[in-house]
Amino acid sequence: MQLRFAYADTGEEYVRAKGWQRATLERCPLHPQGGCRFARHGTYARVSPPGTLITRYYCPQGHCTFSLLPDCLAARLSGTLTEVEAVVRAGERARSREAACGALRLDIELPGALRWLGRRLAAVHAALVVLKGLLPERFGGCTPTLSAFGERLGVAEVLVALRGMAEVFLARLAKPLGFAPRRLPGSARSSGRQHPVGADPPGRPA
Repeated sequence: MQLRFAYADTGEEYVRAKGWQRATLERCPLHPQGGCRFARHGTYARVSPPGTLITRYYCPQGHCTFSLLPDCLAARLSGTLTEVEAVVRAGERARSREAACGALRLDIELPGALRWLGRRLAAVHAALVVLKGLLPERFGGCTPTLSAFGERLGVAEVLVALRGMAEVFLARLAKPLGFAPRRLPGSARSSGRQHPVGADPPGRPA
């Protein structure tokens, strides 16, 4: 399970200062009264920024690990929230997604670049739609784009600001902003939206 580590600096500064050494949990989220032998459980590495480590804790009684993700890093996505935001803003400004991909991803072919860009646009815009509903007093009437949210908040980096502002909702928000768990293929929630496999059922008699 991912939890927020309030961290104001950049991903590069997090690595340079070994910010994971400052990430601590005073008590177990599952057993705040104690008694579960909750303890630090080492770290795990992330690919980007190079050298990034994430502090992890473990609850033996609940058989659950907790990782402390700093505000600068994207959740369940390589890299920083600043990098994700730059991609999404480029997609919002470009005359087309093809044009945005031509500027952002020259290392892969266009179909792959479109999927790469589309996933980030969809994820971020979906989170903004959810936050409009959760925080109507703050974002009511605001278009669910980073440019519109940035104007409303008066900040240059929207996603990092929202990570702290929406802390109580992070478990309900999907990546790269929030920590909602991945949907498992074939789960009841996902399969309920799928048509059953096989031939169409017979039509009703006239």
